[in-house]
Amino acid sequence: MAAQKINEALEHIAKAEKYLKTGFLKWKPDYDSAATEYGKAGVAFKNAKQFEQAKDAYLREAEAHANNRALFHAAKAYEQAGMMLKEMQKLPEAVQLIEKASTMYLENGTPDTAAIALERAGKLIESMNPEKAVQLYQQTASVFENEERLRQAVELLGKASRLLVRGRRLDEAALSIQKEKSIYKEVENYPTCYKKTIAQVLVHLHRHDYVAAERCVRESYSIPGFNGSEDCAALEQLLEGYDNQDQDQVSNVCNSPLFKYMDNDYAKLALSLAVPGGGTKKKSPVTTLDKAGGPAAVGSHAEEEDDEYSGGLC
Repeated sequence: MAAQKINEALEHIAKAEKYLKTGFLKWKPDYDSAATEYGKAGVAFKNAKQFEQAKDAYLREAEAHANNRALFHAAKAYEQAGMMLKEMQKLPEAVQLIEKASTMYLENGTPDTAAIALERAGKLIESMNPEKAVQLYQQTASVFENEERLRQAVELLGKASRLLVRGRRLDEAALSIQKEKSIYKEVENYPTCYKKTIAQVLVHLHRHDYVAAERCVRESYSIPGFNGSEDCAALEQLLEGYDNQDQDQVSNVCNSPLFKYMDNDYAKLALSLAVPGGGTKKKSPVTTLDKAGGPAAVGSHAEEEDDEYSGGLC
């Protein structure tokens, strides 16, 4: 079966080369017919599991289409060549060809197809090279945004944000999440804005930037429904605990279902959040009363306060 397919492919290659030849009676190569034959050869080689030869056939098809100024078909052929490289586990090379295809789609005036190709490339390379995947997802989001397809754009930005968090590129993650939040606000998806505010706060606190975290919450009060929501209440408790260096309060908030059932990358940020200074906090009178279980503790605490200030404030 494989040998038959290989022979079939070689026949198509021979026909393609014949279409490209010129002579006294044929001044111009027949690029269209040659491209068709190269495409058929690529399919036959692929079916025979001869991926290297299939890749070469698709590249020749792409070149023939490009010479014929058929950019869309050339881009499709480059994508197919990229898929053959994927089969050979040559992922960086595969992504290069798919990016080239995306550029040609844009030149051809088919941005949606360009975006789909870029997203496919991002998925291919994500596990091997997350940084490259972030770049591809951001490019895809930009294409969708230019086409005013904001829901698709924000979905790709979300993928980029999570990869940035996973790679501890927190400064970039903070900017990416802010862009997500702005788009969700623009399309009036307010509940998701609340979740993005939680993600922002977690990222800023891991950056040890309490001021930025507090500003995110303060700015979110302008989002309809945020003030009074459980998200808002939880964030206020979280910031209060963090500011007071109360690790117990921070941990209680971060272990609540609201935080635990976020996207995995943000849930991990919540579970690993530690307050500055090791979380040593003075016990309040109420806490002391609860632990001692009686009024005697109040008197004892009062005496401690008297002793503390018996020598004056200095």
